[in-house]
Amino acid sequence: MTVVEIGRESIMITMLVGGPLLLVGLVVGLVIGVFQAVTQIHEMTLTFIPKIIAITVVLLLMMPWMLLKLVDYMRAIFDRIPAVIG
Repeated sequence: MTVVEIGRESIMITMLVGGPLLLVGLVVGLVIGVFQAVTQIHEMTLTFIPKIIAITVVLLLMMPWMLLKLVDYMRAIFDRIPAVIG
């Protein structure tokens, strides 16, 4: 039961930490795709550069929160070690 709980929590924390970055990448990609469809400009770098910039900005802004979530999760895992072993 504990292994299943740890696995579920790890998946949840992964989605919680990675979700904002993926969401920003999705929104920026969608906006760029609509822009390319409207203007008929199909330049490959037009999709990658704005995504990289947007994800980098979001990563820099959310890094303290992400680190806090990951450190809290790891502390909880380390606190469970005696219960799992014994």
